[in-house]
Amino acid sequence: MGRFADLLLSKQTGFAGDGGAGLSRAIADAAGLLPYEKSLIAGPGGLIMLARTGVDKSLLAVGARDKPSLWSRDFSGRILNAEVDGDAVSIRICPLTHDNAIALRRNFDLLAPRCFGVKAAAGLGDRLGLATPGHVRAVWGMGVAPFLAQQSIREMTRTHRSSRQVMDDACWGVLQEGWGAGFGSDADHLKNTTDIDDCVAAGFTMFTIDPGDHVDNSADTLTGAELAAMCDELNWDALETTGGDLKREYLSGDIKVGSLKLDVDEDVLARAAVKYGAAVAHTAAMFRHLAGAMGKRPFELEMSVDETETPTSTFEHYFVARELQRLGVKWVSLAPRFVGEFEKGIDYKGDHGRFSQCFREHVEVMREFGPYKISIHSGSDKFSIYPAMAELADGLVHLKTAGTSYLEALRVTAEIAPDLFREILAFAFERYETDKASYHVSGDPSKVARPDKLKDGDLPGVLDGDDGRQLLHVTFGSVVTAREGGGYVFRERLLMALRAHEDDYYAALEKHLRRHIEPFAQA
Repeated sequence: MGRFADLLLSKQTGFAGDGGAGLSRAIADAAGLLPYEKSLIAGPGGLIMLARTGVDKSLLAVGARDKPSLWSRDFSGRILNAEVDGDAVSIRICPLTHDNAIALRRNFDLLAPRCFGVKAAAGLGDRLGLATPGHVRAVWGMGVAPFLAQQSIREMTRTHRSSRQVMDDACWGVLQEGWGAGFGSDADHLKNTTDIDDCVAAGFTMFTIDPGDHVDNSADTLTGAELAAMCDELNWDALETTGGDLKREYLSGDIKVGSLKLDVDEDVLARAAVKYGAAVAHTAAMFRHLAGAMGKRPFELEMSVDETETPTSTFEHYFVARELQRLGVKWVSLAPRFVGEFEKGIDYKGDHGRFSQCFREHVEVMREFGPYKISIHSGSDKFSIYPAMAELADGLVHLKTAGTSYLEALRVTAEIAPDLFREILAFAFERYETDKASYHVSGDPSKVARPDKLKDGDLPGVLDGDDGRQLLHVTFGSVVTAREGGGYVFRERLLMALRAHEDDYYAALEKHLRRHIEPFAQA
């Protein structure tokens, strides 16, 4: 009896771990492929694993030749009969298609996303579809829930990727690395029910509602009379209350939140209602639609108002949370607009002492109505404030990153394919003024050396300065979708270079993302 039969007789379900390395090599060798040794996973009556030849990857579904597993028939691919360590086996060699990814998630719970509640989490967006193995290595041993399928609708549109591609790429990466601790999926910055339905169909488990279009930033500067008029014009039916009821609710006595006492008068209340009332109503409508679409499937919801012009005050956070609760919305995390500047791809800009004080007050509100997690959007590379956030929130944090993984891909490209990087950098100069319009950045491209002025060894250094990082960060969509003569200008060459040097890319991601995650690590 060989190792294949031994593993089946053990009735083990899950990744084989280091003990399966020898068997995975034997199976891959029988198929004429190279194994991903961590990927071997046992199921009822058979095994699955990933293997490759060159940069092309295949799923191998393996069963006993005389008694093939029922689930192996769910996968499509060619059949190879072989002998592995004396066992007669049938190996189905399958391409990494969407249908095979669905079969993978249907048959192996470990490879389908799940909900994590208020466990400390890190969202790890992947704009190229290649980063998940590096992300897994970054979170290994950190005690933080990884959200490995995370993408905003804006990012999907700009990269020509679909919600199901985002999900599938994450699942293949989880299998490749043998990650058995579970992972989350975040359909980020959803603005309408069409986007919700698309991401529900793709299998997402967390949904971040972005009601930013319904936030009225003018409320911060309106005069008393203007403010009162705007308050009267609110859609009170959508809020399922009245102005009078709101006053009785909030102005009948002191409002205490933990150690805080919030000073609230009619103007403060009206300002919060005008600024966030429509956003609350929209979030409630989206939540109800989502609950109907998900049916009995478990899901989590986040509300995000981070991409608005003005900071969310402590009372405004209190107002939003209290009104969401009154309307029956259940949420796992909330992203305020913090004080200071959370620009893309660089460290925090602002008064660190003031940030810490305001963040502490947001945590007080969070504990009053939850606890739920404080979500930190545009969280990439904010190294100077991670320690304060980790300490003050005591693990009740969901840190979101995305663009920084793309920048690490470009850093590796600068090292392994300098000519390609030069072309991308030159193109970024052309696109920056247009592409920065929908992002919060202050990078000045005039402070970045032109590619023809840089030696090969100096190219990675472009990613070390704030101006170079933002120049390359916000132009990602234009770079990966630029077309000429019926084909992509950069996309396929960029992906091919990274696939050919995947371990270099994974190592760069592991090193860079661990710096993000370590301050939030849980024992």
